[in-house]
Amino acid sequence: MPSTGAAAERAFSFYVLTQRTITLTAQYWNPILTYVGGKSGVPLELKLAKTAAEGNAVAEAGRYDFQYTNHFFTPERDRLGWRVIARPAGPGIRSQIVVPVGSPIRSLQDLNGKDVAFVTPDGFTGYWLPYDALLKAKVNVKVVFTGNQEASSAQLRINKVAAAGVNSSVMARYGRREGFEYRVLWTSEVYQDLCIMANPKMPADKVAAVRAALINMAGDPAGLKVLEAGAELLKSSGDLGFVAADDRDYDNYRKFYKTTRVK
Repeated sequence: MPSTGAAAERAFSFYVLTQRTITLTAQYWNPILTYVGGKSGVPLELKLAKTAAEGNAVAEAGRYDFQYTNHFFTPERDRLGWRVIARPAGPGIRSQIVVPVGSPIRSLQDLNGKDVAFVTPDGFTGYWLPYDALLKAKVNVKVVFTGNQEASSAQLRINKVAAAGVNSSVMARYGRREGFEYRVLWTSEVYQDLCIMANPKMPADKVAAVRAALINMAGDPAGLKVLEAGAELLKSSGDLGFVAADDRDYDNYRKFYKTTRVK
């Protein structure tokens, strides 16, 4: 056979923390990674996990090249050296504790003894922040772990739980898609959104190329088309694309973990 020259470069793994269903997550992220891989010359392959714990364990072992998450600012994971390179455009995210619009529950204290949905023990906006707020308010609830953000929203919509601790942005998009009205009992301060992080072993030139493709995506007609399709899929509003970010942008995560009452 004739030589084909240099072997095709392997695809680099890009893990995405699943906030929604596996199918919806793949539908949203695969076009983005195809675009970024083509633009940067660094082929990217989407990696998903059945649970956050499973995905985090693989990342802790250094077996992903990039990841999209906000679970790596705990003291233990911060020491692993994953580097923030970009984040979604926009003002950041908040955690909320929400109830259906017609619920008789009017305050956090009304949740005492009730079932409350949270994502996983690792979830920042979907567990750590809202559960910390409940503990500080001296409200004891029955914790129900659902697996991901939209599963918590769904449990709330069908009245399987009294309330849910959620990412405000994900909850708003779910509400628009499903026609579900809800009421907010508590809202956190603003934290930066989930970020794209590079494995500390990744070559600097490849990281820089991926970063540049991400942050320039909204300014390229082809990239903008992909982003607009993704926004329509999620029923998302607001800024499109990604912006540059670094580790310092996530210092309030680190501060929270030092003072939280969640064990």
